[in-house]
Amino acid sequence: MKKYHVYGIGNALVDMEIEVTPEFLLKANVEKGVMTLVDQNRQDELLAQVDGNQHKRSCGGSAANTIIAVSQFGGRSFYSCKVANDEPGDFYFEDLISNGVATNLHGSRQHGVTGKCMVFITPDADRTMNSFLGITETFSESELQVEDLKDSEWLYIEGYLVTSTTGRAAALKAKTLAEENGVKTAITLSDPAMAKFFKDGLVEMVGNGVDLLFCNEEEALAFTGKEELKEAFEELKKSAKSFAITQGPQGALLFDGEKEIDIVTNKVDAVDTNGAGDLFAGSFLYAITHGHDFAQAGRLACAASGELVQRFGARLPSEMPKKIYSETLA
Repeated sequence: MKKYHVYGIGNALVDMEIEVTPEFLLKANVEKGVMTLVDQNRQDELLAQVDGNQHKRSCGGSAANTIIAVSQFGGRSFYSCKVANDEPGDFYFEDLISNGVATNLHGSRQHGVTGKCMVFITPDADRTMNSFLGITETFSESELQVEDLKDSEWLYIEGYLVTSTTGRAAALKAKTLAEENGVKTAITLSDPAMAKFFKDGLVEMVGNGVDLLFCNEEEALAFTGKEELKEAFEELKKSAKSFAITQGPQGALLFDGEKEIDIVTNKVDAVDTNGAGDLFAGSFLYAITHGHDFAQAGRLACAASGELVQRFGARLPSEMPKKIYSETLA
């Protein structure tokens, strides 16, 4: 038995969720619905303009949310990332550990500024992110824990790493190590902007293919260059042995390596979609590492994401994942 079910690599960002109006985004010149990288001055400027309701902060980053979800469901997970020796870095480490995730962050950390992500939530439940990467931009092969990676069933790679030269190199190194040691590989395309503006880098990270790819409908179209989802579905088969395409309130479209599976989700009143895709991936990975097939994994992932979007924050209360599992699959 492997020590970990899922070993994840990705950015470490302290998430700050803020409720705003579409008018605020227009006035502040913030592009709605995507993740935009900003410097610290721009982030401070935006924070000074905000007058909306601010929710409590949490350790985040797309892959971190996914890895925490694996742990909350009862899986064994590890997260390699990079934070600084500042207060937000201390907070990040403690929050990660409190959620049962093993990590490389033990011991001394470098001087610098821990990354932060401002997540703007509009009344239509859409999430818009402005991220200052800080020290996580220098995430590199040095943060990889090779023996722990080898002793994992799956490697999960965050697509946002494509924006960093050292991060992309670390992702390529981790994928090579995984393939050499019988560890299955999974990647998320992360954001439509990544698939659109960093496509070449994502293609490089996918390389000769991955075992499992996660994306939403918009990302699938951007990455494949197709205009119709059916065409994108067929094109993704060239990059991944299997994949999951999330479709928001319509559910998810899966390919298990042999057949297409359509997962229909229950209709809910969404207030915040931040983290829904991350939770979907975490729920899905937990299910397939615990004896469930793709259809069952899809049902669990949609049920968990459907619950998440009805509340603010990118993470479910700690007691809820196991309850959702028992109601959905047990």
